[in-house]
Amino acid sequence: MNAQHTSQTSFEDTKVNVKLKLAALWTSLMFLIIYIDYFALYMPNNIENILKGKVFVFDITQGFLVGTLTVVTIPALMIFLCVALPAKANRMVNIIIAAVNIPLMLFNLAGEAWAHMVLGAAIEVVLLLLVIYYAWKWPRVENSQS
Repeated sequence: MNAQHTSQTSFEDTKVNVKLKLAALWTSLMFLIIYIDYFALYMPNNIENILKGKVFVFDITQGFLVGTLTVVTIPALMIFLCVALPAKANRMVNIIIAAVNIPLMLFNLAGEAWAHMVLGAAIEVVLLLLVIYYAWKWPRVENSQS
């Protein structure tokens, strides 16, 4: 082997568009929301309470389910909106929706919060803070005057 000939390789670091970063963050958040709720079914008495028509202190009604669906529909729609909205609207919508969702994610810790719920909520908040950060730091372009 020729000691004089050493080649170094490096990995290509492809720049990812901020819209895709935001969509990926919202997608990750949705997976966590779904799995945290799914794992809650394994907690003692939760299935029995659901069969009795109760979730935490709430009666399971059509209104409760519509409200719950609305809460999770917003982050689900954000996956698409991150890609579809123009930059200025995209930036503002992401900052507002992420900021509003932080207390909603923490509300899930009310009552009996198990370790998986606390960990999940912490990760959800980090993801939402990253949404705010990337939206806030949205790359700017100079407007050229002709």
